[in-house]
Amino acid sequence: MKRSLIALSALALGLAAVNLAAGEWLTRPVRTAIGAPPAGLNAEAVSIHHGDGQHVAGWFLPGRAGEGAVLLLHGVRGNRLQMLARARWLQREGVSCLIVDLPSHGESSGDRISFGRHEAAGADAALAWLRQRLPGEKVGAIGASLGGASLLFARRQPELDALVLESVYPTITDAVQDRLEMRLGPPGRWLAPLLLVQLPLRLGISADELRPVAAIPGVRAPLLVASGTEDLHTRWPETEALFAAARAPKLLWPVAGAAHEDLHAFDAASYEIRLLPWLQAQLRKSPG
Repeated sequence: MKRSLIALSALALGLAAVNLAAGEWLTRPVRTAIGAPPAGLNAEAVSIHHGDGQHVAGWFLPGRAGEGAVLLLHGVRGNRLQMLARARWLQREGVSCLIVDLPSHGESSGDRISFGRHEAAGADAALAWLRQRLPGEKVGAIGASLGGASLLFARRQPELDALVLESVYPTITDAVQDRLEMRLGPPGRWLAPLLLVQLPLRLGISADELRPVAAIPGVRAPLLVASGTEDLHTRWPETEALFAAARAPKLLWPVAGAAHEDLHAFDAASYEIRLLPWLQAQLRKSPG
C-alpha cells in the first residue's frame, strides 16, 4: 500500500510538472527576426504603436484605389510570413494589404501568447492604421486560427466591411481538449483542467474570457467562416457551432480534406476562386 501511494504521488507530481511545462511553452512569446520585405515585393515596413509602449511590426502592400484593403492575421506561433502568399495574391488583384506579427509573435512586442484576448489590441491598432493610411477605402480582414480569434475579441470600431475567419476555435476548453485527445487519446481530455487552471496565473484571464463563440454574435460585418473537414484541432462540428452563433449575412465553407493548416497553401486555386468574388462584392467601390 505504501509503495502504491508513493507511486501515485510520483505520477501526480509528474503530471503536474508536465502540465506546468506545457503551459509555459504554450504561452511563451515566439520571437523571430524577419527583417525587410523580400526583394521585388512592393511593400513597406511599418511599426504600429499601441498601449503602453507596445507595437506590432508588419508590411503594407499598396493596391489600387477603390479595390479595398485587407488586414491579414496569422495563426498561433506564426508570423506575417504565414500570410505573405495571400497578400501577394490580393495585391495582384488590386487589393491593398497589411500583414503584421500579432503581439508576442515575430518582431512585435508582448509578454505572453493569450490565444486572442490580448492580441486583439494589436489587431485594433493595425485596423486603425490601415483606415488612416487609406481613408475612404472599405476595409476587411482575414484571420487564421489565432488571428481570427483576435479579430473576434477586438473592438473593430468602426465595424469591418468583410471578415473571414479560418480554423477558429469556439472555446479555449474545446481547443485544449482537442489537442490533448490528439496526443493522448480520449483520456487526454481529462487533463484539460490542469492546463486551463493556469490561465489566470499566466495571463490574468479566465477560460470564460476565451470564448470566440460568445463574441461572434457581435460581428455586424458580412462573414465567411472556413475550416478543414479533417481538422482535429478545431473539429468540424465546433466550426458549425461557431457559424451557427453568428449573425447573417454569413457564409460557411468546409474545405474538404484540409486539416488545421494554411487553407490557402492547401489549395490556392480553390481558395482564390472562392474568396475573391466574395471579397470584391464587399470591398470594391461601385463606379461613379
